[in-house]
Amino acid sequence: MPAPKKSNAPAKAKGKAFSHLDTQGRARMVNVAAKPDQRRRAVAEGFIALSPATLKLLKAQALPKGDVLTVAQIAGIQAAKRTSEWIPLCHPLPLHEVAVEFEVTAKGVRIVAAAETTGKTGVEMEALVAVSAAALALYDMCKAVDQTMVIEGIFVAEKTKW
Repeated sequence: MPAPKKSNAPAKAKGKAFSHLDTQGRARMVNVAAKPDQRRRAVAEGFIALSPATLKLLKAQALPKGDVLTVAQIAGIQAAKRTSEWIPLCHPLPLHEVAVEFEVTAKGVRIVAAAETTGKTGVEMEALVAVSAAALALYDMCKAVDQTMVIEGIFVAEKTKW
């Protein structure tokens, strides 16, 4: 019996193709060369629950490691720029803007990150990575005073192209 022909066509399940798998089920990076460049924007959100005592210290900028929100903001921006190093099959993108903002609430900190580019693929992974890294930086900056923190609810809130 002859060996099956190899194909770069995506694998299928129940009639749907998996873009990141070849016909043998192996991972592959999707070829986006034929796609048109488009302006793209994504917004992601997440939350880190903090104890009331930690929130009080954060609001007073009295945490032992300093200005935690600025450090977390920079961590989020830096991580978004390196998303393709975090996510193996992600295309490296030239980011035109990454913004990371925080809303301190009665239960913790809401994190919102937006990423924008003009390119062939979306920037939702960059926004998600920005939120994740910002949450992890907040965790790291607060862990000396709060062992009850919980990072939760990270999701894509908006994805647009035009």
